[in-house]
Amino acid sequence: MYTKMLIPLDGSKTSEKVLPYARYLAGKLKIPVELLAVIDMADRATHIPAEKARFFDSMIEEGVKSSANYLRGVAGTFGDADVKCTVEKGEADAVIIEKGEADKGMLICMATHGRSGLDRFLLGSVAEDVLRAAANPLLLVRATEEAKSEGVAALKSIILPLDGSELAESIIPMDMAKNLRLEVVLFRAYHIPTYAYAGDETSSVVDYDELMVGVRDEATEYLEKKVAEVKHLGVDKVSFVTKEGFAADEIIALGRKTPDSLIAMCSHGRTGVKRWVLGSVTEAVVRHSGDPVLVLRAK
Repeated sequence: MYTKMLIPLDGSKTSEKVLPYARYLAGKLKIPVELLAVIDMADRATHIPAEKARFFDSMIEEGVKSSANYLRGVAGTFGDADVKCTVEKGEADAVIIEKGEADKGMLICMATHGRSGLDRFLLGSVAEDVLRAAANPLLLVRATEEAKSEGVAALKSIILPLDGSELAESIIPMDMAKNLRLEVVLFRAYHIPTYAYAGDETSSVVDYDELMVGVRDEATEYLEKKVAEVKHLGVDKVSFVTKEGFAADEIIALGRKTPDSLIAMCSHGRTGVKRWVLGSVTEAVVRHSGDPVLVLRAK
C-alpha cells in the first residue's frame, strides 16, 4: 500500500474538500499523515508595500506560526491517526513534487483547485503542476460548492475503467480494494467511429447494428475474463459494466449513478504516451467528475 499520505492545505475551505476522504483512508488503512502548508516567500514579497518591506522577515515568521497553528487544528480532526504537521518555505508545487520524489510510495491528496478557489472546471495551477510532474499516486477531489470539508467520507466501490491495454490493467488497486473491502466495478465504454461503418463511393456500407453488437460482445467478453482474474486475486465483490458512448462521459455518468464510489484511473491509457501530462480521458474525468479520482502512474 502507501507509506503515508501527504495533504497540502492553504487554509482555504476549497483545499479542505479533500479532508473527508483523507480521514477515511487514514482511519481504514492506518497509514501516517503529513499535513503540509507552504509559505511562498516570492509571492508574498511581490504584494508587500515598500514602506513595510523592513518587516518582511517578521511577517514570514508570523505566517509560519499561523500556518502551524492552522495545521494543528486540522490534525485534531483525524482522531487517533498518526499526523505530522509541516510548514515549508518555497513554491507549493515544487515543495510537493520534491517530497514526492523522496518517497515514491506516498499518496498525495489534493483538492483540484486550492488558493484561487476559481469556480470553473479547470485544475488549479498547483494541482495541475503536481499532476504533470509527480510520479506518485494522487487522490484528487474536485472542490465543488456541494463538497464538504467536515466529517468522514465513506467509500463502497472502486470504478476501474479499462480500455483493453496492459497499461490500464497494470494499475488495478488490489490492496486498496481488499483492505477497504470495496466492490470493484470494471468498466469499459465502446463506440464506433463514423469512418468505420459509413463506407465511401468504392465500398459497401457496413451494417451499423451488426457492427455494434460485435463491439459490445467483445467488450463484455473482455470484462468477464477480467472479473474472473480479479476474483482469483482475492477480491470478493467484482462486477462489470459496459456502455456505448465516449469513455470520459460514461465514466463520469457511472460515478454519478454509483453512490460512495472512487474512480481509479491510469495517468495515460491506450496511447501510452511517455510525457508529463495526463491522458485525455483521465484529465477529463479529473476535471469534471464529482467523485474522488485516484490517479495511478503506470509502471
